[in-house]
Amino acid sequence: MNQAIQAQKTQRIRHRKFYHDRSCCLSDYLLKAFVVIVMTFISLITLYPFIYILFYSLSTSGKVGTGLLFYPRGFTFDSYKILFDGTADIGQALLVSVARTTIGPALSLIVNAMGAFALSRKRLIGRKGFLVYVTLTMYFSSGMIPMYILMQKLHLAGTFWVYILPTMFSAFNMILIKTYMEGIPEALEESALIDGANDYVIFFRVTLPLCLPVLAAVVLFDCVNQWNAYSDAMIYNSMKPKLHTLQYVLMTFVDTRASSLQEAQDKGQNQTFNPITAKMALTVIVTVPILCVYPVLQKYFAKGILIGSIKG
Repeated sequence: MNQAIQAQKTQRIRHRKFYHDRSCCLSDYLLKAFVVIVMTFISLITLYPFIYILFYSLSTSGKVGTGLLFYPRGFTFDSYKILFDGTADIGQALLVSVARTTIGPALSLIVNAMGAFALSRKRLIGRKGFLVYVTLTMYFSSGMIPMYILMQKLHLAGTFWVYILPTMFSAFNMILIKTYMEGIPEALEESALIDGANDYVIFFRVTLPLCLPVLAAVVLFDCVNQWNAYSDAMIYNSMKPKLHTLQYVLMTFVDTRASSLQEAQDKGQNQTFNPITAKMALTVIVTVPILCVYPVLQKYFAKGILIGSIKG
């Protein structure tokens, strides 16, 4: 009799546990489904402005109208064809932007990494004074006019190297790399010294390979800054069309060239193209390279931002 009662109690407990687990699983599924729906909605809201620009640039003039776009209306590549065929400086500006986005970060990485390596060595004479001097440059600037005069005196204005040389050193990037290098165990350097390595060998073969995350973050910072820069082209190379960057061309296109295209369209000279689709197409051309780079280096970008907050 006691065994039968005990068996019934065990059966009830199992039933209760089964229904409890089932209700918990159901609530988990509902919560996950709710999170997925909310995040999908937020993602669509975030991505739609760029999707709208892309669809607008691929639409035929006169068929877009007003309201939201969920697909290209009158699918065509005319805007892109006219930009590259009829506007010669678009291709040249693209080459200039690509060149400064590759050469600039590469040289900047070498200079900042070497400076960071030197300042991370405690045996460096005057280390604190150099560090204070470098840090002050983050808070004080000479201003536009003295900088322009300096570039003129150095014969950099009107040349491609005005995009590269002034940006080779960055106090923020150097301190970022220095902070990361200080977290590398000193035992590695001591072992290399015992094996007969000098500072150059330690820097290139020991320290740099261990700093790949912060170096990738710094390269991403520099690439984004170089690609998006247009003020230096406006200040130093506005009279040199062959040295205009893609961002500067976009700015001037929005300000001046759109009006000339509108006049041509009003006169019936160009019925398949309007200035709005040109703006959208040029915006897509400028944005796509950064969209391709960001997903690859995103994890290093986040880690590079957090380095200064984790280590003093």
